[in-house]
Amino acid sequence: MRITNKIMQRNNLTNINTNKVLEDKLTGQLSSEKKIIRPSDDPVIAIRALRLRSNVTEVTQYYSKNIPDARSWLKVTEDALSSLSSIITSCQSDCTKGANGDLTSSDRNTILEELKAFSGEIYKTGDADYAGRYVFTGYRTDTSLSFQKPTDMRYQITEQLDRSAIDSVTHVKMGDLADWNASNFADGTHKGIVEQGITESTCYRIRLSYDDLDERKDYEKNMISASPVIQYYDASGTLRTMNSTKEIKSTDDPYSQVKDNDVIYVPDTGEMLLGTNIYNTLMATKDDATTGDKKESEIRVTYQKTEFMAEDLRPQHFFSCASMNGSKDASGNFVVETDSLIRYNETYLDPTRERQSIEYDVSFNTSIRVNSTADECFKLGIGREIDDLIDTMQAVVDLETLISDIKKKISVTTNAGDLKTLNNQLDAANKAYTYQKDIAQKRFEGGITAMQGYLDDTSLAITNNGTRSSKLELIDSRLQNQKTTFETLQSENEDIDITEVAIGLESASVTYEAALMATSKIMQNTLLNYL
Repeated sequence: MRITNKIMQRNNLTNINTNKVLEDKLTGQLSSEKKIIRPSDDPVIAIRALRLRSNVTEVTQYYSKNIPDARSWLKVTEDALSSLSSIITSCQSDCTKGANGDLTSSDRNTILEELKAFSGEIYKTGDADYAGRYVFTGYRTDTSLSFQKPTDMRYQITEQLDRSAIDSVTHVKMGDLADWNASNFADGTHKGIVEQGITESTCYRIRLSYDDLDERKDYEKNMISASPVIQYYDASGTLRTMNSTKEIKSTDDPYSQVKDNDVIYVPDTGEMLLGTNIYNTLMATKDDATTGDKKESEIRVTYQKTEFMAEDLRPQHFFSCASMNGSKDASGNFVVETDSLIRYNETYLDPTRERQSIEYDVSFNTSIRVNSTADECFKLGIGREIDDLIDTMQAVVDLETLISDIKKKISVTTNAGDLKTLNNQLDAANKAYTYQKDIAQKRFEGGITAMQGYLDDTSLAITNNGTRSSKLELIDSRLQNQKTTFETLQSENEDIDITEVAIGLESASVTYEAALMATSKIMQNTLLNYL
């Protein structure tokens, strides 16, 4: 085959261009520090790069964003629960002190002041928030746990209780002695006060989660038309309903008026007083193991409340309930707004349904719950128990003051008839004091057990929260290793060996220069040289 100059020129130009392409490729790799500039450079590396980059992006999202967010949420929850545990522990300590039968007046006042302080603080930590989201309110992270100001809103509330919610309450009937003072001791109303007129009575009760409830006359037909109702399962598993038979305010001494078949509704104290037959019926409820998840031992109480004070807990975070907006008219009656009914947590009536849990995706196909709901730890019974303790101790303190006032009056009275009246009143006050002190001692003894139960609930919530934190740390450690692994694989797949490429580029440059030199010599030959 005859080789012409033209063929040699083309071949040399092709070789020069090939060397130039290689030099360009190596220059691009060196400047970008990547093996390929475009997918067509190496489709296998390109496909593998896409997969590894996706993995690195996911791991980075979990490791750098989701896990720190979840950790912060759990830390805020832990701090709030620790504060709650501390308050309940202090309340239990006060219960232990209050159960002492040899307290002085100073001791009682100290306990009373401490309990009042705890009553004001017990739920404040429940409004803890993380990044503007309340951590104990389930899915309603934009709604505070408690009302921030006095609010008029009618709620129909259904509490789901069991037999443990039924206790006994003892009340001292003081009659006219309750409003005794140095000016009225000898009038017609108070002159007849004697020791025999002081009595105490005990009855069974269900203490509801709120006080200052609506009276039956205020119940609206578009909420519930009947009086407060109690529902329970009978022996056949049928849900039965019993209405309250009477409504009596606490100032009218309902505790001594309970008959065997009575269900007395006390709206101002938030109590349902039960007669013996009603008590026996409710205490007979028990779960049937053959019915699976159905809770035959459950006792439901449905009632209404309209007026809420600042720091009262919102019912929608605890119960199946419904609310209606409205306003008070000129007579002070609450008038509901049409079509303002909102229902909450209807699924709570089904014991098989889960409560509102918030979960974060923290790894591949792995999520972790970060929230604790209010009904797990910030139970309304804590505040109600503290209020009971305060009322009981306050009654003892008030009787101590009353006895002191009567004694002072006796010391300055000379009239024989008045002295006899005062001494009778003093005997009556001393008897009431003995009764009330015994009631307070037993109430505080019961408070020790009650607070321990609430402390156990809080400890369980703290443990669950701590378990989630521990699990999160394990996931964090695993993701850190995965992130390192994926980044290493990504680097091995995409990144160049700079030294190797630099040497290759230098070699390509030398080759290119040599090709130019050789080609230039060929281009100098003439036709005469060729012949």
